Amino acid sequence: MPITNTDSGTNIHEIADRIYRINTPVTLPGDAGAFSFNQYLIDDDEPLLFHAGLRQLFPLVRDAVATVMPVTRLRHIAFSHVEADECGALNHWLEAAPQAAPLCGTVAAMVSIGDLADRAPRALADGETISLGTHTMRWFDAPHLPHGWECGFMMEERTGTLLCGDLFTQPGPGTTPLTEADILGPSEAFRHVMDYYAHSRDAGALLEKLARTNPTTLACMHGSAWRGDGAALLRALAGELAS
Repeated sequence: MPITNTDSGTNIHEIADRIYRINTPVTLPGDAGAFSFNQYLIDDDEPLLFHAGLRQLFPLVRDAVATVMPVTRLRHIAFSHVEADECGALNHWLEAAPQAAPLCGTVAAMVSIGDLADRAPRALADGETISLGTHTMRWFDAPHLPHGWECGFMMEERTGTLLCGDLFTQPGPGTTPLTEADILGPSEAFRHVMDYYAHSRDAGALLEKLARTNPTTLACMHGSAWRGDGAALLRALAGELAS
C-alpha cells in the first residue's frame, strides 16, 4: 500500500487511468468503530480534486496529492454537496493552488459556495460537461440523494468512473483501494444503523438516471472504490431504498 503518512495511514492508489483514490482511515467517536475518508484526484491538463476533505485532514491530503503532481497545478476543487468532509478544506486548497476554483452544481453555488469560498465557483448545470484534457467530467444533479438539496455527482466518461460521494458508504478503514466484492451489503447495514438518507420521493428516478450512465467504477467517499456492473448495483440500491 503506498502510504503517504505513516502516522495517519493516509495512502494513495490509482483506481482508473490517472484517477487516484486518497484514503485516510480514522476512528469514530465512542464505540462507532473504524471509518475512512476518501478524495479522488484526476491528473490531467486541468487537474481536479473531488472532495476537498475536512480541514483537519488538509495537510495529509495535500501531501498525498504532491506524490502525484505539484499541488499548484490543481484547477478544480469539486464535491458532491456542502458538508465538512466534502468541502471543509476548500479555502485551504484555493490558497495552496492559486489557479484553482470551486466546481459544483448550480444550487450549491447559489446557496453556499458563492459566499463560503474565497474564490468564485464555476457552476455546472445538470448534464453539463467539462474537459480536463483527456478526461471529460459530466455533472448530474441529484437533490437529496442521499442528502442535501445541492447534492450531485460527477462521471468521468472515458474511464466510466462515477464519483458517487456518500452513496455506498462502507464502515471500516477502507483498506482495499478497489474491490469487486459486495459493497451493497455492508453499506446497507451501515445505513440501517446510522440512516443518513433523505428518502426523497425522487431517489429511485435519480438512481436510474445514474444507472443509465453504465459506470464500471464507483468512486465511493467512504470505504473501497468498486469495479463491476455499476448500473446493476445502482438499481439494486434503488430496490433496497424502495423496500
